[in-house]
Amino acid sequence: MGSESQPRAEIDSDPVFLSRDALSLALIESRNVTLAWLTAFEASNRIKPEADRAHFDPPAWAVANVGWFQEYWIARNLRRGRGAGSLGGVQTRLSSIDAGADHRLDPRQSSRAERWQGPQADLAAVRLYLMQTLETTLDLLARVDDDDPAALYVFHLALAYEDEAGERLAAQAQSAELPLAAGPGQRPIWPTRSPRDPLWFASQRWRIGAGERRGFVADADAGSEEIVVPEFEIDSQPVNWAQYSDFVLDGGYDDPQWWTPPGWAWVQAGERRAPRYVDQIRGSVRARRGGRTVQLPPLQAVMHVSHHEAHAWCRWAGRRLPTEVEWELAARTGGAPRGFVLGDVREWTAGRARLIDGARQGPAFDEAQLGPPEAPHRVQRGACRLTPLRWHHPSHRRFAAPDDDTGFTGFRSCTL
Repeated sequence: MGSESQPRAEIDSDPVFLSRDALSLALIESRNVTLAWLTAFEASNRIKPEADRAHFDPPAWAVANVGWFQEYWIARNLRRGRGAGSLGGVQTRLSSIDAGADHRLDPRQSSRAERWQGPQADLAAVRLYLMQTLETTLDLLARVDDDDPAALYVFHLALAYEDEAGERLAAQAQSAELPLAAGPGQRPIWPTRSPRDPLWFASQRWRIGAGERRGFVADADAGSEEIVVPEFEIDSQPVNWAQYSDFVLDGGYDDPQWWTPPGWAWVQAGERRAPRYVDQIRGSVRARRGGRTVQLPPLQAVMHVSHHEAHAWCRWAGRRLPTEVEWELAARTGGAPRGFVLGDVREWTAGRARLIDGARQGPAFDEAQLGPPEAPHRVQRGACRLTPLRWHHPSHRRFAAPDDDTGFTGFRSCTL
């Protein structure tokens, strides 16, 4: 114990790499999810802009934006066949099928506040734009050599972008209390899990990041660093409602000793007494889900908690959040045979948002996603039940503000 050893063999999958035909089907599937959410928002008059504007874009804009992204980086991109390294710099592009698309839908052209204040998109025009952009994408994909990873890169990129947008639309639907619909991707089953023992790992060197692994690597996942990891013990699964309820009932939201100064300021500013959407926690946990109040199973993973709340629970419990490298090591080498659960909720880690050495900034990522220097974003790992299975791999990273509790995010803990 305590001495460095070689990493155990990896047992989890590499980053996604789909064949041309599989990629075509995945793009159609993802677009169907996007359109289902558009229909859900259109059918409901329960959107609450005052709650949504701080965290989300107008739904019609968010939906149209995925079509713009796909068209911009595939149909209009004259260098689309050259892979990830050719996407930067000044490029000459073909014109959009919508003359005003760049002005309206390029996120670099407007702030979120401006998108809410401007005229809202015509939904029939949005659907037509999505249909036309997907048809062009699939036509171009059909001409690509199935054995050319570089040529398939931009199609994987567009798929990843739209899949992530679908998860954000699901979070926005939850915030707006839209009734759960029967549309694709809208009724996930959130599992309950019997308690399992934590997992122990010896001190070792571990190479974090997707590196040169085969498959599509998102900008935030790229790069590689070798890090010495001291021995540690980590929960085999995320913290559940039974565990978190003890913190709430012990006055956790009333005692500043468990919170960082920014976290305590967040609690006071929002007059928080429980996680987002929770109406009752004494006796049983009752929360708003899909526009109605439901009782949550005590052995279900905590969800819709901020990094502030995850950190406070760990401090109260005499534990800590795992570092990024601990989480990835455990996920890759402590999978099903040892009981490491991946895929219930996205999970906060202790890491501040940063690029791994050798990573790149590309079309789906820029420095703004790291957050402001005075309040940097935090790293989320793993996936939730609304994340397509193709992104359930251990090197996948997401960044979010420490006060963001809108996502389907929980956490697990480590011993001090």
